[in-house]
Amino acid sequence: MGIHSLAEIEACARSALARNGHAQVADFAAPACTFLEGVGYPGLKQLAEALSDSTTTAVLEKDLMGVDLQGVSCVFLGPEIERLTREHGRLFLRNVRHGLYLLPGSVAGNYGIGCPVDPAFPLGGERTKNPYAEKLAISERDGVAVDDAVWHSLS
Repeated sequence: MGIHSLAEIEACARSALARNGHAQVADFAAPACTFLEGVGYPGLKQLAEALSDSTTTAVLEKDLMGVDLQGVSCVFLGPEIERLTREHGRLFLRNVRHGLYLLPGSVAGNYGIGCPVDPAFPLGGERTKNPYAEKLAISERDGVAVDDAVWHSLS
């Protein structure tokens, strides 16, 4: 395990996205990855998994049941999902992959997010507090322990 600053984590994520042809989502995915690592979630591991996926795009449309993400990672679909959430309010998402990448936006936008373990979790509604501020402050001060294998796979 190596200790890395939040800035190093974001730079690593941006670089990995750019090298793999996904610079267009770096402004969404790299800060999200950094947030996740800063609060103890596996942002880098999920990024590495997403970058190995063969399908990275999907046409997203709201239907009567919500939005079908077609198993495409939220690393790539996050900006479009956030746009749909602003447009429609609460959304029910199906076939979600790497749903934790939606968490930072829900904290910043102060709206609730359902459990990403549930394939039909809701996105939207009111959030009453930010449970991550303290963890992020500690990570900013002390850095984050990152698995060396995951770090090197993205470097």
